[in-house]
Amino acid sequence: MSDPRKRRRHITWIVLNLLFGTSFIAAIALGSVALSVTDITSALLGLDRTGFARDIVLNIRLPRAILAATVGAVLAVCGTYLQGMFRNPLADPSLIGVTAGASVGASVAIILGGGAIAGGLSLVSLGAFVGGLVSVWLVYRVATGVNGTSVATMLLMGIAVSALAASMTGLMDYLADNESLRRMSLWRMGGLDGANGSRALVMLFILALMLVAMSRTSHALNTLLLGESQARHLGVHVGRLKNQLIVWVALGVGVSVAVAGSIGFVGLVVPHMLRLCVGPDHRTLVPMSALGGASLLLLADTLARVVLSPTELPVGLVTALIGAPFFVFLLLRHRELIR
Repeated sequence: MSDPRKRRRHITWIVLNLLFGTSFIAAIALGSVALSVTDITSALLGLDRTGFARDIVLNIRLPRAILAATVGAVLAVCGTYLQGMFRNPLADPSLIGVTAGASVGASVAIILGGGAIAGGLSLVSLGAFVGGLVSVWLVYRVATGVNGTSVATMLLMGIAVSALAASMTGLMDYLADNESLRRMSLWRMGGLDGANGSRALVMLFILALMLVAMSRTSHALNTLLLGESQARHLGVHVGRLKNQLIVWVALGVGVSVAVAGSIGFVGLVVPHMLRLCVGPDHRTLVPMSALGGASLLLLADTLARVVLSPTELPVGLVTALIGAPFFVFLLLRHRELIR
């Protein structure tokens, strides 16, 4: 049994790396102005004399491709962490209320004006990040007691916070003027049109931190799959592990939503699909999910820019259009395995 599993993991690694490389090149080459591989290479090496392709690649498409890849990777890793912690392959980063809280924060910032701040970020991004952190703090505060953090209570509190946030955003939609209402609606659909070097570097830093943390949490997550009592008997500090995972998910999803808006299905579909392919070992599943999430969002963003060019679709709509039917297909194909 070990040889087929190793062969499957090896093949999956090759496919994911090829998919990521292809999607990254496509994200830079395709758009309202198509560029050849020669144009891209010349721009990256500084050989472009006219500067036209260089400006498109270095100032617009490369930062956007990096941001898409890192946001997709972070969302997929957060989904992997949550599915391992809840021991449920259908868990999603939005379960703990981060996305809903970020939507409230962003909506408030948009109504207040949403001007630019330092580092290429905006007041909307800052509001989204603060809203996500406040939501996580509320969920964590209620779910944590003298006996530690209750996963069931955290899940229920996340649902309550999401419902409260939905009512608050609905109220702001009702009170907002036409311009603010349009901005809020577009932001909730998700988009990478505000990509720049600063945002790309921030997401690269967050992704690097999460991948480094992976080496400390993957083995413990594998043990947690046996159950909390068994994990404690095997030396895992379950309370500390939950706290670490909550912090990483809150940071990753909060920053991702702050820089790119609400983007669904990446953190749900990618880890679930790869778990069905290679198994539940988080030492392999986490880095594979990062590659898969990066590839999915790169492809979705490329489609968003190309399908109705020069008009650009919100990338969150594209991920939903891709992810929902594919997820239904996976459920129908493997429904016996997840009962």
